[in-house]
Amino acid sequence: MSFARLSLKGRALKLLAQREHSRLELQRKLAPYVEEGDDLPAVLDELERRGFINVERVVESVLHSKAGRYGCARLLQELRSKGLDDETLRQAGEQLRDTELQRARELWCKRFGTPPADAKEKARQLRFMASRGFSGAVASRVLRDAPYPDSDEDLDQG
Repeated sequence: MSFARLSLKGRALKLLAQREHSRLELQRKLAPYVEEGDDLPAVLDELERRGFINVERVVESVLHSKAGRYGCARLLQELRSKGLDDETLRQAGEQLRDTELQRARELWCKRFGTPPADAKEKARQLRFMASRGFSGAVASRVLRDAPYPDSDEDLDQG
């Protein structure tokens, strides 16, 4: 059966089979297919009641798939766009802040691996980290703590 001939519930289940969706995401995606006599809120209520729509799984899915590439600000923005409530966002933010510095270091190492040679390169690296949603303080600390080549030997000689 083609997607065009599915019921709202069928469409929702097909979307949910592909990945986790929040209620708001499903509402947005299904709204164009509502026909006279359809009750989209009732369909979404039923899916929520039966556990097909689950806020915790949506958060877990986003964090699992994207936390290694993005900072707290960017991830919270994405979760907010999915229509999640403030308490859920607060809890996700706490969870993300606990690992923010480590995730930023790993991303920086993967992307750059060597400390900036000059102010221009430092600014470029900081912009990259900021564009990924890491705070200026976290990005600066990652660069400040970056391992400089032969820095251990210099300390031994001093």
